Amino acid sequence: MKYNLIEEQGKIIIKDVKNFDPKHIFECGQAFRWYVEEDNSYTTIAYGKVLNVKKDGNDIILSDTNMEDFNNIWYRYFDLERDYDEIKKQLSKDPILADAINFGEGLRILNQEPFEMVISFITSANNQIPRIKKSIELMSKNYGEKIDEKYYSFPTPQSLSKVNPEDLKEICKVGFRGERIVETAKIIAKGELNLNSIFNLNRDEGKELLMTLPGVGPKVSDCILLFAFNKDEAFPVDVWVKRVMEYFYLKEETNVKHIGEHGARIFGSLAGFAQQYLFYYARELGIGK
Repeated sequence: MKYNLIEEQGKIIIKDVKNFDPKHIFECGQAFRWYVEEDNSYTTIAYGKVLNVKKDGNDIILSDTNMEDFNNIWYRYFDLERDYDEIKKQLSKDPILADAINFGEGLRILNQEPFEMVISFITSANNQIPRIKKSIELMSKNYGEKIDEKYYSFPTPQSLSKVNPEDLKEICKVGFRGERIVETAKIIAKGELNLNSIFNLNRDEGKELLMTLPGVGPKVSDCILLFAFNKDEAFPVDVWVKRVMEYFYLKEETNVKHIGEHGARIFGSLAGFAQQYLFYYARELGIGK
């Protein structure tokens, strides 16, 4: 899609952009390396870069960047090639989703770095978002590369593969996930599993491959597929999605596998987008709690 862009010193301004609200994007559970600033803007760290994102009326201001990085990183990262009006039109045929979309109208699915997503969602298992964010930040600070005086890049597979799991538990507060993180990093660092190959696989094939990694189960694999590999039909089922699906659609307590199958069946190729709208809607409003 084409946008009206203005480049100023250290800034890219996207004029009159629709379907883009930093709060909805960063606070919907798909990303963990973001911070709310005093002016209500958001600072995120991705692909070894630091970016500040602010909504100003109908404009989006991207600070600490340039046109080269916008074209090479941020255009894809923010899924700007996607027609979200069409996605909303299709999903809004469902009245429940119409309400969820209205609530989270500025949500977009980020296209994030695969290894970071693998480790982030292994860390997320039986965990809460503030603790996940803290652990990932500590991993980056201790094992990543320094970007500036404040921020660090996410560690490479090679870096994490050399960490003692007990150090990871003690320093980064990852608990029982320490061994799984280090073992996964070793597998990827050695080339025993090529993450980039998943881009060329379908969702089921990618899911099967990811679930060979320690700590990657059905929900974690679907999160990784959706947020790193463009598998839009992936439908991760966490506690909030379980609650909202039972509350609105199933009308009874249902096991996670059947909820995932139901979501994939009724939402089809847009299941991942439906999941994100429903997740944000349910969690923010406490639906089904």
